[in-house]
Amino acid sequence: MTAPAPLQIIAHRGASHEAPENTLTAIALGLAQRADAIEIDVRLTRDGGIVLLHDDTFRRTAGHDAEAGGLDLAAIRQLDAGRWKGPAFVGEKVPALAEVLAAIPTGRDLLIELKSGAAIVPALRRELEKGLLPLAQVVVIAFDFELLCAVRAALPQVRVLHLAGGPEAGRPHPLSELDALIAGARTAGFDGLNLGDDWPWAAAMVQRVHQAGLRCYVWTVNEAARARFLAELGVDGITTDRPGYIRQQLQMTASDQW
Repeated sequence: MTAPAPLQIIAHRGASHEAPENTLTAIALGLAQRADAIEIDVRLTRDGGIVLLHDDTFRRTAGHDAEAGGLDLAAIRQLDAGRWKGPAFVGEKVPALAEVLAAIPTGRDLLIELKSGAAIVPALRRELEKGLLPLAQVVVIAFDFELLCAVRAALPQVRVLHLAGGPEAGRPHPLSELDALIAGARTAGFDGLNLGDDWPWAAAMVQRVHQAGLRCYVWTVNEAARARFLAELGVDGITTDRPGYIRQQLQMTASDQW
């Protein structure tokens, strides 16, 4: 069984409650608020670059209808990714992955959620092999099981977590569905599961994951009472838009690694 580790507070798209998501400003704020890790979303550009973007298009965050794969990196860099959040953020750029890798300090992790298909894996490997961030600090996450298998094969040194939302109505019993996820993760050699807060969380869930030798993370939690409940269950990490607030509410001290 995997040895216990301190609970990680993970800044969801950076400190995205207060700053525009998936920007360098949000990432810097998340680090300043003592997040143990930063979570970002990445997509492949038309010319093979990797940029930060959650949605299918830039409409919500940059006022442009194009997809990342429909624009070259240089064109994406001209977009304003901050104006939608408020006048203080006008002119904020869409970051390239390389900029984020260079911004993560020693002792903090970077969770990279893949939002593109398998074509992003070779590009991701090229970026990570440049050495801007030690691979020991990198965690790759995705909902797509086969995509994560490709990551595991291409980048055996990085940690891999399978994302999964809660079971839908009419689906198998939650613990049965969890067992299927656990079996898949173990077979594929993943490091853990990253499960939505819409699962019916209980101690038995966390115990099942841990007994399988896997880490158990949860997303996205912004309320103090809910964070306390999940921490008491023994989850390994809580992803939140409000890392400073959640850390303070849990009365946690920052990791002594940094």
